Amino acid sequence: MLSRNLQRCTRLFSSTNKAMSSTGLDLDFTPDQIEFRNNIRKFVAEEITPVAAEYDKSMEYPWPILKKAHSLGYLTADIPEEYGGLGIDMVTNCIMSEEIAYGCSAIGTALMANDLALSPLILAANDDIKKRFLGRMIDNPFVASFAVTEPGAGSDVAGVKTKCEKKGDEYIINGSKMWITNAGHANWFFVLARSDPDPKVSSGKAFTAFVVEGDSPGLTRGRKEINMGQRCSDTRGITFEDVRVPASNVVGAPGEGFKVAMRTFDKTRPTVAAMATGLAYRCLDVATQYSLERKAFGTKIANHQGVSFLLADMAVNAELSKLMTYKSAYEADAGRPGSYYASLAKLFASDAVNSAATNAVQVFGGAGFNTEYPAEKLMRDAKIFQIYEGTSQVQRMVVARQLLARVAQNNGY
Repeated sequence: MLSRNLQRCTRLFSSTNKAMSSTGLDLDFTPDQIEFRNNIRKFVAEEITPVAAEYDKSMEYPWPILKKAHSLGYLTADIPEEYGGLGIDMVTNCIMSEEIAYGCSAIGTALMANDLALSPLILAANDDIKKRFLGRMIDNPFVASFAVTEPGAGSDVAGVKTKCEKKGDEYIINGSKMWITNAGHANWFFVLARSDPDPKVSSGKAFTAFVVEGDSPGLTRGRKEINMGQRCSDTRGITFEDVRVPASNVVGAPGEGFKVAMRTFDKTRPTVAAMATGLAYRCLDVATQYSLERKAFGTKIANHQGVSFLLADMAVNAELSKLMTYKSAYEADAGRPGSYYASLAKLFASDAVNSAATNAVQVFGGAGFNTEYPAEKLMRDAKIFQIYEGTSQVQRMVVARQLLARVAQNNGY
């Protein structure tokens, strides 16, 4: 198990123009991180990879795996040590995300979506909320959900229509959410609702964030959605009808829920990029192995330039995804504003894994189109990375906005 005094990775990447030391650029993980990675790999090899295809077919929620992950501390690894977790840093979180997604990104989404719900509490909740809600996650194999997306507001978080009204020491929430991961099994929900009805009020002052108990009267969970890929991950809609939430469950300051949600994405997009990277490596590995087994025109297909070039492209993009992912994680650990590098990594890794999955199917040929072989599942699982936690188009908007602002500031525009 990982030492409770896990070192923070302070030398994985150096910042721009300060990258070189007397020994050059250090891309090594710490000994504790290597130990952690080896333990995760063992867990994935024994508990996830052998059952991934079956969970894809049955679409059952992977409770046995999540319970085992909880017993090992992986389901709550991000929770600070003072509240009972391992308190891992961003780089180590990305190591975990990458390794688990290599085994199965669907199971990885079920596991890592729990981290998405925990993150806003870790970042912005008061001590009372942390003790009440993070503490119970340590004591029990629970999962939670991050309920922000709505039928008409996905990447456009500012378009959220779910509303809340303060009455005495309570808030009354009405509205609906959609595409909420783990919603069918969540013990509690992080919820973003509009608290100021004035459309002219800026997003930074118009929304309030809450922790909402999963058994709250008026909270209704919809049916499990049957998605293209990642089918054992539980995705549902949620309806709020006069759901009463105590004011003591407000996360951050009233009116600043949008800021809490945005800070959360800065922290979690690197882990999504890490998951995409793990899946890209899985695509590369299964395609490479198949190319060395399958023969055509008298030789292994790996010896044909058309196939070897596909593998080379997959390898290049997987390595680049890894570098960008851990760069973004390092920036987050260093305490610098994370949206630029987080969006860069999420964008590149999401597009790269879809290219890798397409190439894997192509290497398999007709077998790649068949459910008896792994490539088609990998391709279905890959697509969501260009959609959830901000589409690839939204990531381009974030990158462009940050880039233009930086250039304008440096040049006095």
